[in-house]
Order: sequence, then C-alpha cells, then structure tokens
Amino acid sequence: MNDLGAPISYLTLGNGVPVYTSDEVEIGKVAHVLYAANIDIFDGIVLDTSVLSGGHRFVDAPEVAEIYESGVVLSIDAAAAEELPEPGPNPGSISVGADDMVKDSGHDKLRRAWDRISGKG
Repeated sequence: MNDLGAPISYLTLGNGVPVYTSDEVEIGKVAHVLYAANIDIFDGIVLDTSVLSGGHRFVDAPEVAEIYESGVVLSIDAAAAEELPEPGPNPGSISVGADDMVKDSGHDKLRRAWDRISGKG
C-alpha cells in the first residue's frame, strides 16, 4: 500500500478515494460517506467496487479503522470484505412530536407566561 497521506476527518473524505482492507488489498473506492450531521456521528461508507461482485457495499463505522487523504483502511481483511452487505434503503426516519419532548420547567413556564401575555393561551 502506498503512503496514504495525513489522517483526515470523515467530513472531508471525498468520493473516489481508494478503500483498503487490513491486509492491504484495494477493494474499491468511496461512493458515499454516511453520517448524521446534526449530531456529528459517522455511520460508515458506501463502497463502489469492481473487485467484489455486486457493485456497492456498506462498510459500518466500526469496520473503518483509519481515514487518510488518499485512502481508507478497514479493520477487516479481504476475506471478511467479501461478506460486506449491499447498502439497503434508509432504515427509517424519526419524527418528534410534542409528547416526545423532555419538559424543561423553566422554559415551559416562560413559554406559558408569554402565551398568556400574547393572547395565545
């Protein structure tokens, strides 16, 4: 494996960066970086591969060992990479309603007071 450059954040990881297994086999290139921006959580990558059959594969975050300027190194070997799943549809979405909110007594009191003053409540 060539020098992959300096370590970088998943936030700056671009598409087309080579992906290597722990035993230094290139298995494809980054197609998508998956993360939840609002809570700063890295979920994994979607890998575009011409080496593995089936095209795209999902690599879960714990299987991503290191991210560099010029490559991603996984914590799994080439044999385990053969078993990587195809990415599936978005597993779901979360909707939050008023009943799901944690009550903040100070904030709630001010909100109710403002609602009364403004004629909303």
